[in-house]
Amino acid sequence: MIAAALAAVLLPLVRHGRRSGRPRSVFALTLAIALLLPLATAALYLHVGTPAALNGVTTQAEQPSLTLPQAISELHAHLAKHPDDVQAWQMLAQTLTLQQDAAAARDAYAHVLKLDPNNADAMVGWAETDSTLRPDHLVHGHAMELLKRAVLLQPDSQRGLWLLGIGDFQAGDYRDAAATWRVLQPQLEPGSKVAEAVAAQIALADARAGGAPAGASGSAAAATPHGATLQVQVALAPALRSKLVAGDTLFVYARAPDGAPMPLAVARLAASRLPVTVTLSDAMAMTPGRELSSVPRVFVGARISHSGQPIAQPGDLEGNAGVVAVDRKAPVTITIDTVH
Repeated sequence: MIAAALAAVLLPLVRHGRRSGRPRSVFALTLAIALLLPLATAALYLHVGTPAALNGVTTQAEQPSLTLPQAISELHAHLAKHPDDVQAWQMLAQTLTLQQDAAAARDAYAHVLKLDPNNADAMVGWAETDSTLRPDHLVHGHAMELLKRAVLLQPDSQRGLWLLGIGDFQAGDYRDAAATWRVLQPQLEPGSKVAEAVAAQIALADARAGGAPAGASGSAAAATPHGATLQVQVALAPALRSKLVAGDTLFVYARAPDGAPMPLAVARLAASRLPVTVTLSDAMAMTPGRELSSVPRVFVGARISHSGQPIAQPGDLEGNAGVVAVDRKAPVTITIDTVH
């Protein structure tokens, strides 16, 4: 799956690079990343059962005819001429991570974020490399801020969710760690070693927090987010189906009814999945202490964004369920039927 995803991303970059006259070494580096990144990911997952995985992993692979150091040198030369090439900076950051040059990789991810502040992959990469540079290997401070933004922008970021949970676990926030890993859990293949390792971490976090959530046991405990949750069923009105465009983004959110703009919980997914059911939970909070469970009632809404940005733009499609109780058990139903 990783290799397929890389192919989908990297092959178009290669074609674009050839048309724009980029050096052949950049193409070689692309192929090297396609080979080594899945190996590095697999190695990381072998250590996934404990936060000690942040101590680093070792990858081994045969080097291509053009060595990674040579390709990196060529890539640096390319960036000297084209400093605004986001894709090249991200490629450099990923390659430096494979070489375990965490300091240089973190700097490269920082360059990506300067050029593309909403790049979730770069946020996760920066946080991961920052933790390896710290003597205590903690996911802390700015890294946690970036991870919270990353999983908001990309809720299916497995690395982002895993690292965010590790940060909470290291800080002693065991309930938050378990809740975050429960969001990650449904994305994993049932019965896989990774899923078993994450389930073990959830059980450990629950134990340190004083036990599993009330009324939960066994696999049901591992699948249920801790804290307040709201199940939201979202559909698009037939009259607006013609306005749906490929690549549109669906945001489902809950905010305080007093009109405060910062959501207490938000989910982001492809609008093409409509109709869809989303579970909003405390794990989706953007700010510590401002979760669903911090208020008795919330305004629940949904928006289809053509720009992919969380801030509403003219032409976006919207709908809401008004104000509902946070402890509501029945699903909240929203029909997106309005043009912003």
